[in-house]
Amino acid sequence: MRLKTFRANTMAEALSLVKRELGTGAVILHTRTYAQGGVLGFGAKEVVEVTAGLDESRGRSSKRSRPNRAAGRAQTVRPSEPKEESPTARSNTSNMTTGDLIRRTYQVAKAELEQSQAAAPPAAPIEPMLAPAPSPDAEQLAREMEQVKRMVGRMMVQQRQRSRLTRRGSKDGQGDMSDTLFNRYLALLEQEVAEELAEEIIQQVRESLGPTEHQDEQAVHAAMTEAIAHLVPAEPGTGELVAPKDGRPRTVALIGPTGVGKTTTIAKLAANFRLKHNKRVGLITMDTYRIAAVDQLRTYANIIGVPLHVVVSPDELTGALKQCNGCDAVLIDTAGRSPRDDPRLEELSTFIRTANPHEVHLCLSSTCTQKVMLDAVDRFSRIRADRIIFTKLDEAVSFGVLLNVMRKVRKQLSYLTTGQEVPHEIEPHSPGRLAELVLKGDLTKEDV
Repeated sequence: MRLKTFRANTMAEALSLVKRELGTGAVILHTRTYAQGGVLGFGAKEVVEVTAGLDESRGRSSKRSRPNRAAGRAQTVRPSEPKEESPTARSNTSNMTTGDLIRRTYQVAKAELEQSQAAAPPAAPIEPMLAPAPSPDAEQLAREMEQVKRMVGRMMVQQRQRSRLTRRGSKDGQGDMSDTLFNRYLALLEQEVAEELAEEIIQQVRESLGPTEHQDEQAVHAAMTEAIAHLVPAEPGTGELVAPKDGRPRTVALIGPTGVGKTTTIAKLAANFRLKHNKRVGLITMDTYRIAAVDQLRTYANIIGVPLHVVVSPDELTGALKQCNGCDAVLIDTAGRSPRDDPRLEELSTFIRTANPHEVHLCLSSTCTQKVMLDAVDRFSRIRADRIIFTKLDEAVSFGVLLNVMRKVRKQLSYLTTGQEVPHEIEPHSPGRLAELVLKGDLTKEDV
């Protein structure tokens, strides 16, 4: 077998060199990626190395076996031996794509594994009851095949995505996509950002940067942060208590499904307004359904030093609001409701209409799936939802889903909570904060 090693910037380029040099009958034996050049690890360039081989004796062996077949003698044709190709077939294989070559390599490697396993003599057992151990060559080939299989799947997906993005950019005069931009695109997909949204972000970055900046990691990162921040703008004044024009205390209600952390969030808001901003705060809770919910909020109220009013009807809510007239802010905690429980949602709607709050924040847990969050937004929007609060970011698997939800609902993102500690681990959403989380992909302790 004739062996040769090929080096290129990308796997696709290396496989193209294999195809050009050895033809479509080549077999990939080994692949690796390593860094080359640079100083002390900086400025190094990634290089892909592929070792391929071509067994030139197969064609001759196939020809020598023809007289025996013509004479009627039974012959065993090994799976890996290629059949004689006609001139027409050879001309067609010369036009094979890189993906076809990868699939051809995988098929040939699989056939060689079956051939080696069938031809290998059984090893002498150490003990009578022990099965013969597979030969090291067969195990190595199996591992190589598995690597080729994974490479085939990954490259097929990436090649399709890159081709689509390149075609989109070509329409706008951007030309081919740089490796830096494409890797950033794949990183967005890994964070579960929707494909169409990821493509839109990358397209904005391509248009905002010059061709020479497409390979600049820092320039691309800054442009992506700006593009994502533009999708989720911050509301001016979030976290501050601006006196409303109607003369009432600033009234804020939190609604949402069960278990999303509304009570803890309202305690954090009350503590920040009272302790950090020195505002007079009143607490009202309607959550009398959950066991110990009132006791939990009363404990927080006593620690913070603010009054707590418990109501079970719209009339009691009206009376509690009157008692809070001297406050700067009134925070209303509501009972969690299932988005599918229409009667309970209608009851909650009655309370919200009675309170007539200046702000209604819908709390959504970052641990939920995109479908669950969008369904909650749809159901609770029938009541009223002005803003979104994402809770439990410390438990989120990925942050791209949050970006998808904000793009679809098109509401203001007001707060993010990053843990259970009161009064800490809550922050007003600032420009670029969600962008930072999506690009970083992790909420470290320094962020909390």
